[in-house]
Amino acid sequence: MKYHDVMDLKLFDTKTAALQPLEPITPGEVGIYLCGPTVQGSPHIGHLRAATSFDVLIRWLERNGVDVTYVRNVTDIDDKILAKAEESGEEWWALAQRYEREFQEAYRKLGVKEPTIEPRATAHITNQIEFISRLIDRGHAYADEEGNVYFDVHSQPTYGSLTNQSLDQMRMTEGEAEVDAIAAGKRDKRDFALWKAAKDDEPETASWPSPWGRGRPGWHIECSAMAHRYLGERFDIHGGGIDLRFPHHENEMAQSNAAGYDFADLWVHNAWVTVAGEKMAKSVGNTLALDALLEQAPPEVIRFALSSVHHRSMMEWSDETLEIAGQAWDRFAAFVRELGEAVGQPESVALPASQLPENFVAAMNDDLNVSAALAVIYERMNLGRKALRNGDEDAAANELLLVRSMLDVLGVDPGSSTWQSSGGGGDKELALEAVVDSLVGGLLAQRQEAREAKEYARADKIRDELLSLGVAVKDGPEGSTWYLASHT
Repeated sequence: MKYHDVMDLKLFDTKTAALQPLEPITPGEVGIYLCGPTVQGSPHIGHLRAATSFDVLIRWLERNGVDVTYVRNVTDIDDKILAKAEESGEEWWALAQRYEREFQEAYRKLGVKEPTIEPRATAHITNQIEFISRLIDRGHAYADEEGNVYFDVHSQPTYGSLTNQSLDQMRMTEGEAEVDAIAAGKRDKRDFALWKAAKDDEPETASWPSPWGRGRPGWHIECSAMAHRYLGERFDIHGGGIDLRFPHHENEMAQSNAAGYDFADLWVHNAWVTVAGEKMAKSVGNTLALDALLEQAPPEVIRFALSSVHHRSMMEWSDETLEIAGQAWDRFAAFVRELGEAVGQPESVALPASQLPENFVAAMNDDLNVSAALAVIYERMNLGRKALRNGDEDAAANELLLVRSMLDVLGVDPGSSTWQSSGGGGDKELALEAVVDSLVGGLLAQRQEAREAKEYARADKIRDELLSLGVAVKDGPEGSTWYLASHT
């Protein structure tokens, strides 16, 4: 797929708090670093939103002919993992591996593409030690008498620029528990840990030799070291959940800049998932484990729910979320099935961006505006059905190709091998939906004929009859669409 030298994609950059054009450092190539999971527990829907959001971004870049290097890390050593392992009586590394496998399976079930590289923190200890040594040599870090190493926040004049706050506004730069555990040797309570000295009550396997004694890296240094290892001194996009802006990403940027590296050009963050207005988190007991959700709906419906909301919008998860997503999925699946049976399925749906509808391209280039993109898809579905009713199979086949291609950008093409092999969707349900769509479409066609003949009373009667059955009709420039009135 040919890369176009001029890309129109704009993404909201957290650092500047504004839409910024993506201007690849190397034309035709984009490097992305996404903060992956800390494998201390089973994946829930809040964990997976970042992965699905960035999956859409990567799919869109690829449709523009971009060669993407996508790095998504695994944090497989930290205080929480050690605490969880001690609580369960399991070896910490075994616990981490077990949960990592759960995350991998979750990504697969939700149709998330594999990253180019998926580095683990424990496999890059040497890189992290070298990075810390560089910071010490450049006067930005110091070791205490116990073998802990801290970043000196006063040494970096731009510290706080990612989140637009001054050092005076910060009470601390790490969680309370972490501060209490290591504060003794700090020059300033806001200095953050780069290396943590081994403790007597921790397993020996959870520490490594270093110039400062046995220990393990702090949380923030791993991402700086691995991003530098695989993407270089400067790369295009750093991403993650919005809750990582501070302190994690602020500290990443500070230590990377202090090491002499430009680091990320754009900072892209997805909003979190909320339940009853609260951020989903284990600490408040409102997490929704993926396994539990899969008992309520097939994976493609869960993926659709995640992919149909703008990545910067808070997503409120309720009892109706999967129901609404399921109805939308069934409509798309019925369309793909109905037109495919009539004109045949396309051999490939990976159309380049230049061959997709202009309004869809404009929506995706506007900070991945998936809501506007879905509106375009609905419009093209109407055109496809209209073409089929009029006997224009070529036009119907073209609309089927466009719809499937656009849905594939969002990772929710019902005809893809991912969802065909998932075992979800339900052939009977899809067949029923296709019948309903066909019947409603026929009535809408009759109504349109009545309107064109200026028989408005007959047109209104058809509309009212549909409404009595729970089907609402919306008239637009491209024709009439229908939806279930009880779910608007």
